[in-house]
Amino acid sequence: MEIKAANRIVVKVGTSTLTHPSGLINIRRIEQFVKVLADLKNMGKEIVLVTSGAIGVGVGKLGLKERPSDTRSKQAAAAIGQCELMYIYDRQFSEYNHVISQVLLTRDVVEDERRCALCRNTFSRLLEYGVIPVVNENDTVAVEEIEFGDNDTLSAVVATLCDADLLIILSDIDGLYTDNPRTNPDATLIRAVTEIDDYILSIAHGAGSARGTGGMITKIHAAEVAGEAGIDTVVMSGTDPALIYRLLEGESVGTRFYSRQAKPENVTA
Repeated sequence: MEIKAANRIVVKVGTSTLTHPSGLINIRRIEQFVKVLADLKNMGKEIVLVTSGAIGVGVGKLGLKERPSDTRSKQAAAAIGQCELMYIYDRQFSEYNHVISQVLLTRDVVEDERRCALCRNTFSRLLEYGVIPVVNENDTVAVEEIEFGDNDTLSAVVATLCDADLLIILSDIDGLYTDNPRTNPDATLIRAVTEIDDYILSIAHGAGSARGTGGMITKIHAAEVAGEAGIDTVVMSGTDPALIYRLLEGESVGTRFYSRQAKPENVTA
């Protein structure tokens, strides 16, 4: 499938894209981001937003100097930050006359057949209503046994639940490089990945930013999950949300991970 033909799109945005290094909301960035998604809705696209940021925003609102490491403090920060995050999204999308909904998930929900079916039905009806589901992990109650661990994986699960045409993961890096571009100036961007093999896994090293939980390896695992369901994944920079337009107009942006079903015969990196 050509990307510009994608209609139902899951977009995942991370904490590092939404916030300043201080942990406080990057107002200009989130305004630009919401404007692009609202415009895509106006074009007739169905949008599902998977957002990180609850803990990070909570940390910023509390004025903490760093992200807490203990579970109790992280869950408290998430409870505070989730309210603020949804308030910001609701206010921003309302300016463009779009309705949003909050969906908080934990892994046990999607692993239970009955609850998973109910979750699918909820997404389906929300999209029928023309609503933009805003999804996050339920960090306030999530513990190791039931957490996804990162929202990259969550976004792939959501894309599968929604029968999405495309998963877009916005990152603080342009895509998958042959090496860490922050330390190796000769690293080159890989435009297309048709198979996630040992080489691809080996170059996806490094952790995420201090404000987030993921890194490139979690994005590759997300692409694997989505790919098994026949959904292509694009990992791209979230620094300029307008790049999403260029992607959906057919330009080569970021790194595209082809699903097995969509694997092309001739693609070069």
